[in-house]
Amino acid sequence: MAAEKNFENKIKAFLKLHNCYFIKYWAGGQFTKSGVPDILACIYGHFVGIEVKGPHGKPSELQLYNIEQIRKAGGHAMVLYPSAFDDFIKFVDDLKAGVPIHPNAYDVIWK
Repeated sequence: MAAEKNFENKIKAFLKLHNCYFIKYWAGGQFTKSGVPDILACIYGHFVGIEVKGPHGKPSELQLYNIEQIRKAGGHAMVLYPSAFDDFIKFVDDLKAGVPIHPNAYDVIWK
């Protein structure tokens, strides 16, 4: 769990550095919905849902379902592992540069 939290903090620091709006979503409360990605962000005008996983984490079926719903609605969403952080940086750089990226251009799981 500590590895996942450290990676989540790395993602949030990166997004903050790039002046992206984001919130950490916590689905453990009475009024929150389960399965929503850990980080919901607006990155250079694009809605992005990021389900953060540590090196050995596995997404639940509900998390994968919600990611697919975001993608079907035209947003970007993924399960992001530490080993794919460089790919995520390129993704953000492409959004910043205005490179057209279809919501389904990337795999759902970034390993």
